[in-house]
Amino acid sequence: MRYAVLGGGKRLRPQLVYAAGKALGIAEQRLDGPAAALELIHAYSLIHDDLPAMDDDDLRRGRPTVHKAFDEATAVLAGDALQPLAFEVLAHDEAMQATAVQRLHMIRRLSLAAGSRGMVGGQAMYLDQVGQAPELRVIDTMHRLKTGQLIEAAVLLPTALLSPPDAAAASALETYGQCIGLAFQIHDDVLDEVGDSAVLGKTAGADRARDKPTYPAMMGLDASRKRASELVESALDSLTLFAENADDLRALAQHVITREK
Repeated sequence: MRYAVLGGGKRLRPQLVYAAGKALGIAEQRLDGPAAALELIHAYSLIHDDLPAMDDDDLRRGRPTVHKAFDEATAVLAGDALQPLAFEVLAHDEAMQATAVQRLHMIRRLSLAAGSRGMVGGQAMYLDQVGQAPELRVIDTMHRLKTGQLIEAAVLLPTALLSPPDAAAASALETYGQCIGLAFQIHDDVLDEVGDSAVLGKTAGADRARDKPTYPAMMGLDASRKRASELVESALDSLTLFAENADDLRALAQHVITREK
């Protein structure tokens, strides 16, 4: 479990939690729990994604994947243990200074993002489309679930800590999360085509080699880059009401499509 969680990575989802909290005026220490919970779910998903029954990858974050460093059974169990640990954090972290209702709201939001109506459902669609030529709308739906839901949850979990609730802020952050979630996946697909394994920390070109549905395969590299940029512009437009308090969110949106790994 430590190998998976503490082995590096972008930590994008925790960064988004803190950036959204800053935009909302929430004290940073209250955000440690939600940030940790997001990263625990993400780490569990990577362990399972890398398994031979899924993506069958040998390299993750520049190191052997968990099932290669240990074994498949240990990898399955490590992922199984990380998932409930995320909800334990949301239920019990005292630094959040959250009411029971606020905790339940965050637990429900994260469970929806991670389950059959979110990440797991998107992964099921993804596996079903290997070797196929799905329409763009199908790829969009698949990745909004598989990748986008957790990213969206990262910016929405902090809204549960507001008292009273702020519907306008939540709506703006939801739009932001939807846009950068899809932009992130499009850029990830581009990097798989043009990136270097040593920089990426995972095997470049793996998606094409396994005939997986990607944006470059569907619309080409240039069109993929253009669409990702347009999505980031839409994300930036959604942040107007936060003024300079959302500068960290703006920087992260740009980073999503300029990163090299």
